[in-house]
Amino acid sequence: MKPTKMPIGRLLAQTAKKAARAFDDALSSEGGSQAVWLILMTLMRDGQQAQSDLAAAVGIQGPTLTHHLNAMESKGLLTRTRMADNRRAHIVELTASGREMFHRLRGVAQAHDARLRDGIGQGDLDQLQHLLQALSDNLERPLPALAGRRD
Repeated sequence: MKPTKMPIGRLLAQTAKKAARAFDDALSSEGGSQAVWLILMTLMRDGQQAQSDLAAAVGIQGPTLTHHLNAMESKGLLTRTRMADNRRAHIVELTASGREMFHRLRGVAQAHDARLRDGIGQGDLDQLQHLLQALSDNLERPLPALAGRRD
């Protein structure tokens, strides 16, 4: 029997991928990426950070974060200095160029958000936010056992 509607999980995944690709494309037009945006946003909001704290805040770990920070440092967007009490740890801080990049990318992020919201009333947006939170909450629960499962 063919389903009459696309499963909600598949539609959600497809929409999320499409939105993420569109956001990446928009950010790259200004020389950024989602990772760069997250790093810039976190440093603007919280100020200088230990690299390990920054990793936790943006959800990018180990070599991937180091790769992004190396590239951003080489572009003059941030500086990393060794901590005096732990020479293996670094403090990451934005430069003036990094703050300028943040403001450019913030404009891109705001335009992307406006594009997503276009033609959707506030009541519907509130309902969408509620539904997305409900879906997220549902994913915190264990998968229900399948009825009539064959092993």
